[in-house]
Amino acid sequence: MSKPAALEKKPVKFSNLLLGAGLNMFEVTTLGQPLEVMKTTMAANRTDGMMGSVSRIWSRGGALGFYQGLIPWAWIEASTKGAVLLFVASEAEYYAQSFGAGNFTSGIAGGMTGGLAQAYATMGFCTCMKTVEMTKHRAAESGVKVPGTIATFMDIYRREGLAGINKGVNAVAVRQVTNWGSRFGLSRVAENGIRNFTGKTDPSQKLTAPEKILASALGGGLSAWNQPIEVVRVEMQSKKEDPNRPKKMTVGNTFRYIYGTSGMKGLYRGVAPRIGLGVWQTVCMVALGDIAKEMVEKVSFVP
Repeated sequence: MSKPAALEKKPVKFSNLLLGAGLNMFEVTTLGQPLEVMKTTMAANRTDGMMGSVSRIWSRGGALGFYQGLIPWAWIEASTKGAVLLFVASEAEYYAQSFGAGNFTSGIAGGMTGGLAQAYATMGFCTCMKTVEMTKHRAAESGVKVPGTIATFMDIYRREGLAGINKGVNAVAVRQVTNWGSRFGLSRVAENGIRNFTGKTDPSQKLTAPEKILASALGGGLSAWNQPIEVVRVEMQSKKEDPNRPKKMTVGNTFRYIYGTSGMKGLYRGVAPRIGLGVWQTVCMVALGDIAKEMVEKVSFVP
């Protein structure tokens, strides 16, 4: 009986960090930001349907409305969080496997740890400012002069300090932990299913690019189960004025406020573009990430 192959720890490479940043920049600049804007608009305006949200976004600048918040906040976030995710998730996945965890468990461990690191290291103030950009147009509709991006950032910082620009960061952390834990874990489950279906039961047999993309798409789409956390995050960071909102918003009282005003349906508002976003992000960061890492390693070992 042959012994299982020894687990080999791959060295941390600067190229992998650059790769993570590059993949995230590609993801957000293509389909990522339009889907993000749609999901955030629907979550913030829970009485709007899909077409109502599209119309609302279009009124903010036509096609460019779908890229609101891209520069600088989404680019700042993308250029940092991708590197953090690939680095931390790879390390956590390796250590989980070294303690005997299987493909599914180590995938969840890697994704959850990477998501947690993303939230507190890079994403808090960026997601807050992106949401502010997407929701402050209400003030403009009432005739109030709306300050620019940097002016808005400095105003929030002067009034509320670091807590203000990181508003909703705990909701972001919960979302990211459950997001990437689900995406990595479910993608690995899908990979195992594809291996069994295609007869590639030997770990040394590589999945093809389409098989990796299919597994990632399934993992990304199914990870939208946590949409209520995303709606809570948007509400906490939104600039809309409502006297019925809690004055000091926490994850708990915001959840109760949304449920009380919009019911269970309100907690899942925006889930359709969220599924699309989850599929696209996971394809980029898991499938294309795995493929690109292998290509980089081959190039690195060329004498």
